[in-house]
Amino acid sequence: MDRLIANCAQAGIAEWVCCPGELNLPLLTALSECPSVHRWQVQDERSAGFFALGRMQATGRGVGVVLGSGANAADALPAVMEAFYERRPMVLVTLDDLEPADAAGAFGRIEQDGLFGLYAPTITLHMPCDISALPDMVDVCRDGFPVHLRLCCVEDFLRCTPAPLGTSPKQLAPEIADAPLRPPFRGSLADLSHLLRFEARQENLVLLLGALDPDEQESALWLARTLRVPVVADAASGLREKIGNLLLSGGSDVLIDTPPLNVLRVGSVPSCPFWRALEEMPGTRVFSITRSGFSGLKRPSAVIEGEPEQIVRALDDVPHIGDSSGYHTRGNRYAALVEELLLSYPESDAALVRALSQHACLADVVYLGSPSATQLWNNYAQLRISTLYVRSAQLSGGSDGALSAFLGNCVDNCFAVALVGDIALMRDTSAAQFLPQLAPGKRVVAVLNNDGAGMTSPCANAELRDFIAQPLHHELRDFARLFGAEYYLIRSEADLEVMDGLESNSFTLLEILPDAEQSNALRLRLP
Repeated sequence: MDRLIANCAQAGIAEWVCCPGELNLPLLTALSECPSVHRWQVQDERSAGFFALGRMQATGRGVGVVLGSGANAADALPAVMEAFYERRPMVLVTLDDLEPADAAGAFGRIEQDGLFGLYAPTITLHMPCDISALPDMVDVCRDGFPVHLRLCCVEDFLRCTPAPLGTSPKQLAPEIADAPLRPPFRGSLADLSHLLRFEARQENLVLLLGALDPDEQESALWLARTLRVPVVADAASGLREKIGNLLLSGGSDVLIDTPPLNVLRVGSVPSCPFWRALEEMPGTRVFSITRSGFSGLKRPSAVIEGEPEQIVRALDDVPHIGDSSGYHTRGNRYAALVEELLLSYPESDAALVRALSQHACLADVVYLGSPSATQLWNNYAQLRISTLYVRSAQLSGGSDGALSAFLGNCVDNCFAVALVGDIALMRDTSAAQFLPQLAPGKRVVAVLNNDGAGMTSPCANAELRDFIAQPLHHELRDFARLFGAEYYLIRSEADLEVMDGLESNSFTLLEILPDAEQSNALRLRLP
């Protein structure tokens, strides 16, 4: 087991999230004797996977996850899927004492081969094994996708007895290497380069910025400032406040109303409604520069896969193109209307998220943990002060495993803020186990209580609306007790001033309770 840990260390894996289990004894023992890796513990595999995802988002390195046996291991699948589409090298390890042919229907056993399907291919190892039989983890992790290591162990190996208390275990200290270099970019730049140099001024071009890692932001910002085209930026791009007057206010609404002929996306798949609307806009050409390699569209588009910095550098000198279609004129009118509506409806969800963003903009980490939180932040959060580090998850807007992923992102930060939905909070109560393991810091979880998914539901049938929205039947104050958190009810901008007085080492839950009538009235007045 120590050699397997060392192989993973050579691939830059310095952290392991460990779930309990009798069968895991050999690996947990080896990890406990290895001072050069950091170990996290949690009982729930779902939370373990999302905490590992948060650590990978924060560090850019792979993370190992030791899963329990039986069906417990399958609980990590949602986080594995997220890691797959974000292209992050999560290494999942399961141990078993039975071959699959003998395990059919056995108590606490499942068929582990192909457990995570295409999202994490299985590599089976028979333990103990020769060093030559171990996989080259540098090569395995280089492409950046999750992988499942299935360790089939003889029973005597699994039942090994740890060293007695009071004895000094052997100290394994493999050197932690840098993360493997990713392959060079793939795809043709010819069509994109031709568009930028010869066609975009006449045909118009819009730049969409999806989520970007910190080391991807500088090249994307340079491209935006050089092209000078209208920009729609997700909060998770980290550039929403830095784009300045290039940011297109009301971007999705404006572009859906008057679609551009050309779209250039940089980063992950954008969360804005316009991106989904592109499915029905065959007349708009779409180019993507993305580390993940996923197009995010069912219809044809051009994808250039790789590090954005490498690709932008390869484009060489790009021209100033500008806003030939006058999108910014319409966007400015939209922005003026939004400011008027926020003043008119100060207790709407939009106004309260704006007020929260004014307090959270100085945080080291902001995590958006539900679809409604992401859209509200993208549309209404403040723009004057750059928010340093914004994260969300892609598949469900972050509503699954949101608190675990948030805590994984803010392990060493002094001040961190999450905005999640009420359903997202209920789905991830196991995240409370991580809190005693974190460094001291001020962490705030703002919960947008919008009656499940029902505040903006147009359904008039009350029973059907409950099925769609599934509102909580518990007091959020009770969830605060579960987390050992301070609790405050937020109904107005003035209530948020409580954030200014929070202690430097504290965990706080804010229940943001918007006025439903004001929230719906604001939306009805938007074009």
